[in-house]
Amino acid sequence: MKKTILLSGLIAVSPLLTAAYAANTYMEAPSMDDPEIVVPDSTGFQFTDVIALKTTPVKDQNKSGTCWSFSGVSVLEEDVMRKGGPELDLSEMFIVHQNYIDKAKKYIRTGGKINFAQGGGFADVLAATREYGAVPEEVYTGLNYGEEKHAHYEMAAALKAYLDAILTNPNKKLSTAWLNGYIGILDSYLGKVPEEFTYNGKKYTPKSFAKEMGINGEDFVNITSYTHHPFYEEFAVEIPDNWRWEKSMNVPMEEMKKIVDNALEKGYTIGWAADVSEPGFQWRKGYALLPAAKGVEDMTNSEVSRWTQLSDKDREKEKNKITGPCKEREITQESRQKAFDNFETTDDHGMAIVGTATDQEGNRYYKVKNSWDTNQLYGGFIYVSEPYFLDKTILVMVNKDAVPKDIAKKFKK
Repeated sequence: MKKTILLSGLIAVSPLLTAAYAANTYMEAPSMDDPEIVVPDSTGFQFTDVIALKTTPVKDQNKSGTCWSFSGVSVLEEDVMRKGGPELDLSEMFIVHQNYIDKAKKYIRTGGKINFAQGGGFADVLAATREYGAVPEEVYTGLNYGEEKHAHYEMAAALKAYLDAILTNPNKKLSTAWLNGYIGILDSYLGKVPEEFTYNGKKYTPKSFAKEMGINGEDFVNITSYTHHPFYEEFAVEIPDNWRWEKSMNVPMEEMKKIVDNALEKGYTIGWAADVSEPGFQWRKGYALLPAAKGVEDMTNSEVSRWTQLSDKDREKEKNKITGPCKEREITQESRQKAFDNFETTDDHGMAIVGTATDQEGNRYYKVKNSWDTNQLYGGFIYVSEPYFLDKTILVMVNKDAVPKDIAKKFKK
């Protein structure tokens, strides 16, 4: 996911909104090559898995803003396993390629008034599998440009520059060649998508492969929770990377949590679109928390004495210092909404929720699968506290069958 703005006919885009999102795009995998980066052996936390669903291996999106595809594809792979199917390694770049074409068409039709960047959303994964199918990673790696890992900056810049040149409309009308020219650039980097391929000795098309493996985008729904739209109705979440203007079902915050909990208990993994910009999102250390602010009134005399001698910078570091389980912020529907409205919660990253856990003090967490490789404390998994989830979730993608019936019957279509 990333950041864009739902606009053109849907909403008016204010300069404030544009500026607030200008620097925000779905994140690439942070580099672990920095010699100053040290993965700690201990963080003061002891996590015990309560629900640990079987997952496909953690992958590495590397220098690409395609977390939305990696996390969405992960959920699809795990849904196949849940139904008794094989453990698949699906191509994320097949999904990315097809979405770049859909996005280009809409970018031109809206006169460049949608976000054209590397990011996207779970809706893009579902739309691509519905319309185009799926292929195995071994059939389509998307590495056609001399790199061993994904690195999309040059490609993304070239694609946008091409489209912006087309938008200048030098012929006063679109030529019949513009789309083929665009796809030519895309194919040069990612490779042509296969019309047919052989997998385990059998011939498939992308659509027949998806059908046989039980991959169906229609099986899923996006769930969100905000008060600026009515509950139990769908709306297009106003985030930049929702360039399709796809709708999510809006429910109260506690019911969003209930849906996630029910899904995990029934064996479904979940796509999680969230803000990961908080200081408490410590992915290398394997946890994400929202520590409550500690006031002077909570300190001992010796702590107050030390605090008054710190610089403003050191005080900020101290406030964000986490040495183990701690008191966290109390999250309400109102505080969640305020954080979204003030751009304190932004659409940064897509991951997959794959279980639950507790720490040594009994606090509850969601176990989250990331796509930033495995060279971290928990091999690419992160434990996310309930307050963090409640406050920083933009939306979740769940199998429709995982929605509790008492909640689903309230949905208005």
